[in-house]
Order: sequence, then C-alpha cells, then structure tokens
Amino acid sequence: MRELTLEAKIDNIPTVTAFVDELLEALDCPMKAQLQIDVAIDEMFCNIAMYAYPDGKGEATVRFEFDESARVATITFVDSGIPFDPVAKPDPDVTLSAEERQIGGLGIFMVKKTMDSMEYRRENDHNILKITKKI
Repeated sequence: MRELTLEAKIDNIPTVTAFVDELLEALDCPMKAQLQIDVAIDEMFCNIAMYAYPDGKGEATVRFEFDESARVATITFVDSGIPFDPVAKPDPDVTLSAEERQIGGLGIFMVKKTMDSMEYRRENDHNILKITKKI
C-alpha cells in the first residue's frame, strides 16, 4: 500500500492524480481505465476539498492498493470532515433535460458507473471512501 496525505484543497488534485497515475503506469494500466480513475479522483477529492471542512482547513489521505492476482486497483480517500456518504446519494434522473434536473450529483453518479465498486463507511470520526477498478 502506498499513501499520500495532503491539505484537502482543489489545488492538490493534480498532485493526487500524479501520485496514482505513476503507480498505475508502473502496472501497465490501460489508458481507458486510467482516465476513468483520474475522473473519479478529481470528483472525489474535489468533494472533500469543497465540502468536508466547513472552515476550509483539513487534510485528506489517499491510499493506493493493488491486488495483482485479480488486477484490481483500490483507491481509498480518508478525511476527518463532516460525515458524507456519496454511495447513499440518490442517482440523478438522467432522463430529464439539464434544465429539469437538480444541480449536483452527476460527478458521483459518473464515478458509481465507471468504477467496479464504491464503498463508504464512517469510522473513528473519519469518512472512508473506497473505489475499485479492475485494470
């Protein structure tokens, strides 16, 4: 397992993406899967940066694990911000026009659809969000 802890701010999304991409590239991850993981990182880390800490100050840890036998990459986001379970968030009604839809939720929906799994738990005052992708 590799881990990166940094300030939960939008400006750090490229750092998180580069951290994960370097590990994925070393595993010969297909470009399509890597791009899907990059979008998921962008969405999930952005949500932490924008909403987890109402005062705007806090940290997030990103963990990367790889199961070689199953060829599954797992990225875990950990923060001590306000509780938020993106898995429980209802999916938007994508059959409605953009004008009719409620604002927000498309990013989480996209991550749910492109990752193989997405799990959330609250433990010891921490949000722990785990996404997996077979590569």
